Amino acid sequence: MSKVHPLVSSDRNESSSSSSACCSSSMADSKKETFTIWMKSLVMQANGCTVYNENGEIVFRVDNYDKKGSSEVYLMDLQGRVLFTIRKQLLFRQWKGYKNDADGLKSKSQKPFFQIRKISRILKGNLIYKISQDGCYYKLEASAGKSAFKITNCSNGVVIAKATRKQTSTGIVLGDDVLTLMVEPNVDHSFVMALVTVYGLMMNRL
Repeated sequence: MSKVHPLVSSDRNESSSSSSACCSSSMADSKKETFTIWMKSLVMQANGCTVYNENGEIVFRVDNYDKKGSSEVYLMDLQGRVLFTIRKQLLFRQWKGYKNDADGLKSKSQKPFFQIRKISRILKGNLIYKISQDGCYYKLEASAGKSAFKITNCSNGVVIAKATRKQTSTGIVLGDDVLTLMVEPNVDHSFVMALVTVYGLMMNRL
């Protein structure tokens, strides 16, 4: 399989503010990371998305065999190990993410690792989603009608991840289903990708 190489921002080596320890984990990295998100599943006749790292290697994937916007999907690594089980709660119009153990299993009595819901208002033309995770709060702000969004730590205002339309090294903007995702240092990549997955489901993209 050919590799996909993201366009790395020229400010990669610039220092940045430390993000909250709430979203830190063993899957976090001490440096800024750039990912390419392709809003397509590699499995034929399935919805989902595929995420590549800076070396063009697949690191995360979602294969949704149901219709787009399914009420339950799984964020996996390349080997198919489930990292997060993501479920829609219709009663309260919110999504919950359950973190799986090293074997990809989730206890039936396990509490959600995070919860996310759309705030029923549009601020300056943007869609706002509220995220709670173990006493920490974030917001996902998306540009209405555009394939761009950012995730901000509400306690300090630090943007921990930002997605924009991917451009080639010659400046050509690719389709709206190919994004460049910048993740700040010391942030759990799987947590960010679980939020991206929920966003994709809410927007009926996967």
